[in-house]
Order: sequence, then structure tokens, then C-alpha cells
Amino acid sequence: MPYQRYKPDFPKPDSRLTRSLNTQLLYITHSCYDRKWQSVMHAHPFTEVFFVVNGTGKFQVEDKTFFVGKDDLIIINPNVMHTEFNHGKEALEYIILGLDGLLFQHSGQPQSDYRIYNLPNHRTEILFYLKAILQELQQKKEHYTEVCQDLLEILLLLLMRDTKSTLDSASIDKASRECRFIEQYLDEHFTENITLEMLSTLTYMNKYYMVHAFKKYKGMSPINYLISRRLNEARHLLETTDYPIAKIAQAAGFSSQSYFSQVFRKELNITPAQYRKQAGKEESLQC
Repeated sequence: MPYQRYKPDFPKPDSRLTRSLNTQLLYITHSCYDRKWQSVMHAHPFTEVFFVVNGTGKFQVEDKTFFVGKDDLIIINPNVMHTEFNHGKEALEYIILGLDGLLFQHSGQPQSDYRIYNLPNHRTEILFYLKAILQELQQKKEHYTEVCQDLLEILLLLLMRDTKSTLDSASIDKASRECRFIEQYLDEHFTENITLEMLSTLTYMNKYYMVHAFKKYKGMSPINYLISRRLNEARHLLETTDYPIAKIAQAAGFSSQSYFSQVFRKELNITPAQYRKQAGKEESLQC
């Protein structure tokens, strides 16, 4: 083969198209689940990028469900409720990137919460960079964070090219964004066992900073907001149903009837039974 040289046509400095990507790698996970596994609906105040390595499954985003399989790339922009679960005989194996500070805009499409692409022709290069990042974080050799950032930027540029997407900075204040996520999460999961440690893990915020930020955002701590949400639900059930107090306590997310009664009386200066009786009297007077 004759000697050949290839020179890139770099743009002039004042018209350069490339730029440093303003994003931070929060985590990368490599997961493999059998058909009995299912996640729960959740959201994050950052972008997640899923690449299906093998197997088949389903993805749910808000109220829409779709099948996913080998070589599918799923992009979930910030604060979008979603979950994934296995489907079929093969275990669902995938790698996830958690990326802060950016969101994907999809060429020729209005801004959307998510997109899915099938990229079999780009499988080798995508897996190369994903596995290289995994290896760097597992081994943590000298300068591994810089290597991870460089690998990530190359991968993102390749994904932009392969999916005809662009990247925009997520300009929403991070603390406010995560506090909104906490509020939404508590509103939707108030019947479950929720701790500060769990919320800290979900938002990637220091627990004490998270409490301080949420107090500034909502005027109360996350736990007090959770109790308030549960009490509002209990009051509604007391007013509109004839359920036993124990069942209402459970339905509102309290661990026991005695704890529910204690909190109810402390906050409202009245017992649940007295509140129900009083609400019934007020309804009779209105009739």
C-alpha cells in the first residue's frame, strides 16, 4: 500500500465548534438482573444514559412503556420518572452513566424527556469507552479522574454524532433542582419507609447539606415535610372514610397506630378519633 497521510481540517480559532463539555460523571454501574427483578419508579435531578449490553427488558417513562434490547441506548433527561425491568428469558444486562450538568437535545425533535436509539453498528466503540471508564474507577490508578473525564468527553461526542443530538447545560440551580426532586419523591412515596440516608443517596447530596437546603427551599426539614404529607392524607381518610384508625395509620405511611396517634395529637392538639367526630359534626351542620 502506498504511503498515505491524513490531515484534519481544523476550523479557525474564532469559529471552533468544539468546546469543553461542562458535565460531571456521578457514577457508572454495570447491572445484570433476571426476569424476577423489577425496579421502582424514580427520578433523578441529573441525566442518565443506559446502554443495553445483552438481554431484553421493558422501560417505563412516566406513563409510557416500551421494550428494550441489545444495543439500545436510552437517554433519560433530569427529573423524569422512570423504571426498568426484565422481560423474557434472558437476563437484562446494561451499563448506566449518571451525568450532572447537562441534558440531551435531539436533532429535529422538540425537547423531550427521553429518547431511545438502537446502535448495533456502534456497539464496539460504545462498550470500549464504557468499560474503560469502569476499569479506571475500579482500579483508581494515578490520574484516574482525569482519564475518566477525557474518556467521558470522547464518548459523549461519539454519542452526539451517532444519535444526531446536541448537549445543553442544565442551567437549573442544582440545590433547588434536587430539593424539587425530594419534594416530588416524598409526595409520591410518603407511604413507604423513607430515611434521610435514602434521600441523600438518591440525590447525591451530603445529608446535612441536604437538610439545610430543603429547609431553605420548603421552610421545614424533609422528615417534617414527610410527616406533614402523611398527616394530610390521614386527615382526608378520617373525613371521607369509615376505615379503622389502625388502617388509616398504615395507609398514610405511619409505622404503628400508637405512633400515628402520638404525632397526630402533637401536631393538631386532638386525637384522630376526636378529629373524625368533629369533622362529622361539621359536615352535619353544613347539611
